[in-house]
Amino acid sequence: QSPRFRGEHVLRRYANGEERCIACKLCEAICPAQAITIEAEPRADGSRRTTRYDIDMTKCIYCGFCQEACPVDAIVEGPNFEFATETREELFYNKDKLLANGDRWEAQIAANLRVEAPYR
Repeated sequence: QSPRFRGEHVLRRYANGEERCIACKLCEAICPAQAITIEAEPRADGSRRTTRYDIDMTKCIYCGFCQEACPVDAIVEGPNFEFATETREELFYNKDKLLANGDRWEAQIAANLRVEAPYR
C-alpha cells in the first residue's frame, strides 16, 4: 500500500500520550465538504485543546486537505480501508473514536510520514 493512501481518519497523540491537536481549526476551515466540526476551550496553562472533534464521514470526500493543513500532523488519513458499517450513525466519528483509531494505527502512520517527509 502506498504511504500516500488516504483511508480512515485518525487523531494522533505525542509519545507522552498528549493529544497533538492544538485546536487551530485549520482543518475545519479548509474542508470543502464541511465535514469537520471542532469546539475548543483554553486550558489552565494557556494552551488550547479540543473539547469536541467530529467528522461526518458521510460528507467526507477524502481529499486530504485536512491532513495537509494541520501544522502538527494531528489529523491524518490513515491506512485503514476496511471501515464499512451497518448503520449510518457509525459514520459519525467523534474525538474518542478518532483518537482510538490513532492509537491503533500509529506505528504504520508514523512510518508512512517518515517515508513522505522529503516530499512535504
